[in-house]
Amino acid sequence: MNIQINYRIHQNLNRRITMSKLGIVEDTLFVPMLGRIYASEHCQQILFDQKALELKEKLPSSLLKAGRQSQYTLLASAVRSSNMDRTVQAFLERSPDGVIVQLGCGLETAYYRCDNGHTHWYAVDLPHVMEYRRKLLPEPERETYLAGDAFAEDWIRQVRADVPNAPILVTAGGLFHYFEEAKVVCLLQTLQQYGEITLVFDTVNKSGMAMMRKKYMKQLGHADAQMFFYVDSATELTKKIGGKVKVLAEEPYYYHIPRNGLKLSTKISMTVSDALRMVKMIQLKLLK
Repeated sequence: MNIQINYRIHQNLNRRITMSKLGIVEDTLFVPMLGRIYASEHCQQILFDQKALELKEKLPSSLLKAGRQSQYTLLASAVRSSNMDRTVQAFLERSPDGVIVQLGCGLETAYYRCDNGHTHWYAVDLPHVMEYRRKLLPEPERETYLAGDAFAEDWIRQVRADVPNAPILVTAGGLFHYFEEAKVVCLLQTLQQYGEITLVFDTVNKSGMAMMRKKYMKQLGHADAQMFFYVDSATELTKKIGGKVKVLAEEPYYYHIPRNGLKLSTKISMTVSDALRMVKMIQLKLLK
């Protein structure tokens, strides 16, 4: 699969959906969708996403052409969705009346994979990204789309106005990498002011960041997407946030992922990544 997002694809988008202005960071929203499609077609033991398969023919055709993308890079974003799904499902088992907020939602389809039939969901992304999302994924019954900046306070104010006392799980998949540490820490300090909130996000350590800058993003066709935020230690991150922040989990990225049926090169890459904790999932409880 060729998942390079270039000017020609932007032209195709403009013709097909009369929408423009996807930025360097925003247009990476196609990467996880293509990863979920690949996993659903070839590695269902990792992730099966019926909604992603249904949307395949609606994506720009240039995205789906065969290319030099490796199985490992295709599965990396599908693994993120699988890890997020596991966290969402566990949260809803503990808190059936809880609320799910997806920051930088892009074209994520977790609602269709994890919804329990009564939970309320919120999806947050920039206005032009949300415009495109609405065309492919019209707003479902219990998922509210909020167009705005994930790092602004507007979305959490609205969520808390709707559900003043409900426990909230905030997911930030593939989002924080692109922003300076100070901006991420400021967001987490803001969330501390709004009651019981659990946050789950994927990140890399310093060596993982170097690898992503040099190799991974180039393979994805996004060498221009600058990356800044990494976490060597979740405990050290909590000290920067301050307050009563608890580390609920800090796990290697592929820890829960079955590897049967995968290419040897993919298995090796996953094993090395986990051994060096280059990529990981972090879950925090944010308390004032």
